Amino acid sequence: MAPTALPGALTGDGLAGVVVGELRLPRLLLALVAGGCLGAAGLVLQEALRNPLAVPEMLGVSSGAALGVAAPLVLALPVPAVVQPLAALAGAAAGGLLTLLAAGFGRSPSAVLLTGAAVAAALQAALLVLMVLADQLDLQLIYRYLLGSLSARTWDDLTGLWPWLLAAVPALVLCAPVLGVLRLGDDDARALGVRVRRARLAALAIAVLLIAPVVAVCGPVAWVGFLAPHLARRLRPDTDAVGWLPWSALCGALAVAGADLPARLALAPVETPVGAWTALLGVPAGVILLRTGGRR
Repeated sequence: MAPTALPGALTGDGLAGVVVGELRLPRLLLALVAGGCLGAAGLVLQEALRNPLAVPEMLGVSSGAALGVAAPLVLALPVPAVVQPLAALAGAAAGGLLTLLAAGFGRSPSAVLLTGAAVAAALQAALLVLMVLADQLDLQLIYRYLLGSLSARTWDDLTGLWPWLLAAVPALVLCAPVLGVLRLGDDDARALGVRVRRARLAALAIAVLLIAPVVAVCGPVAWVGFLAPHLARRLRPDTDAVGWLPWSALCGALAVAGADLPARLALAPVETPVGAWTALLGVPAGVILLRTGGRR
């Protein structure tokens, strides 16, 4: 479709209007919103834990949210669609809480990261057990969901994210200046009047609030929360967490929207999960950024 025909398609009622207004546009906006949430959550985790490897996938948050969505499907529990974000939020909160409990409630950032990797592995094992119990149809749905997909998403999926964003975005704005202080180290942050453990717990709670509804709608889109903060730091090396936050959200949004193109077109007419492409492209790009950043 020519760009000049898009305004007419958006306002028309024909086939072009359905394709653009009901299929492509909500999918594009959902990719941008989901990527922005994951990019912002990745920066919050990396800054709060002072570790560039801190990502939602390694802290039990994404795995917990995925378990909260997959368990009712496999166990045939009558869960309405409007309650799925709550199930994902409960699973993400449970995964994060398990990590914090095992790590002494954020006493050491390195302990949180290592314990989170162990909790994520345990939750992944629980997902594998559920997949063994699932029938063939549920198994295909779970596979596609666990890789992250934007296929067949509608305006209802997009509007379901707004209540969570209305709660998370103001908290994220208030939390950003504290992240810059936490980066100095626990002792220096305490000297500046920051309650370190409470601030770290609040940052992790905000990350859960950003990640859980996205995982409920799109599945765990992998490695966006890892790549976007590194790109933001590379683009703006002279600023701090407050300046990196919008750039990280922007990089995450563009990464998911860009990965959705090969997901739709590479093996057309078969669609591949967008999370597979973010992992395939994001892991080598992140490794290159880490290596070049270390040399610098």
